[in-house]
Amino acid sequence: MFDTARPLRPQRSHGLAAVRFEAARLKGLRQQGSAKALLPHVRDVPEVVFLNTSGGLTSGDTLSYRLDLDGGTRAVATTQAAERAYRAEGEAAKVAVTHALGAGAWLDWLPQETILFDRSNLARETTIRLAPDAGCLMLEAVILGRLAMGEAVNNLHFSDIRRIERAGKVVFFEPLLLNSDIIAKGPRSALLGRARAFATLVLCASGAEDAVGAVRAALTEPGVEAAASGFDGKCVVRLLAEDGWPLRKQILKLMHALRRGAPPPRVWQT
Repeated sequence: MFDTARPLRPQRSHGLAAVRFEAARLKGLRQQGSAKALLPHVRDVPEVVFLNTSGGLTSGDTLSYRLDLDGGTRAVATTQAAERAYRAEGEAAKVAVTHALGAGAWLDWLPQETILFDRSNLARETTIRLAPDAGCLMLEAVILGRLAMGEAVNNLHFSDIRRIERAGKVVFFEPLLLNSDIIAKGPRSALLGRARAFATLVLCASGAEDAVGAVRAALTEPGVEAAASGFDGKCVVRLLAEDGWPLRKQILKLMHALRRGAPPPRVWQT
C-alpha cells in the first residue's frame, strides 16, 4: 500500500557506454544502464553508434559515452538519433563525452542533433584527447524545439563545454551558455539572431587550415548562415539556421567536403 504522506521520488536514468578499438579490432565494450553502443558492420573503418534507451534526458539524469582508439586506429562515432533534453524541474541532466586517441589515430565524432525543449536543463561536456600526431573531426548541433510541431523555447538552461586536447594541451576550447535571460532578448539578440538551430564543426589535424577553401565552397544550403576559418592546425565552421532541416542538409555537405567524399554514418543518411 502506498504511503500518500511521502512525496514520490521521480525515477532517474543513468547510463554509461565505453568502447575501445585497437587496429580496427574491438578490444573492449562496456554498457551500463540506459546507454548502449551499437557496432554496425561497415567496411574498412569501424563505426560506433551510441544510444540512450531512455528516450531523452530530464532533471537528474546522467549519461556518459567514451571511445578509446589505440595507436593507428581510425573510427567513426555517432548517435543513433537526436538526443532530447526535456522539461526539468530540478537539477540539470548531465552528459559527459570523452574520447581518447593514441598515436596516429583518427576519429570522426559526428553525433546527431541535440533538441532542447522548453524548460530543459542540460549540462554537457565533450572532451577529445589527442596524441601529438592524432586528428579528429568534431561536430555539435543544437535545435531549440521542433518548428514543425509549433514548439517554442522560452525558458531553458544549457551549458555545453567542448574541448580538444593535444598531448595534454588544450588546442580548442568552446564554452557555451544558453539560458532564459539570453532567450528573452528576443529574435534580434546578438547570439542567435532569428536562428533556432546552430552547429559547430572542428577539424583538428596538421594542415587542417588548408580545408577552408573546400569548406567555403560547400556552404551552399539556402537558409543557413555560415562562416569558416582556419588557424593553428584547425578548421572551424559555425552554422546558424531558422530550422533544423536546412542545418542538417548543410552539415551533410560539409561532411562530404571534410571527409573527402566518404559517406556519412548510416544513421545520418536520408
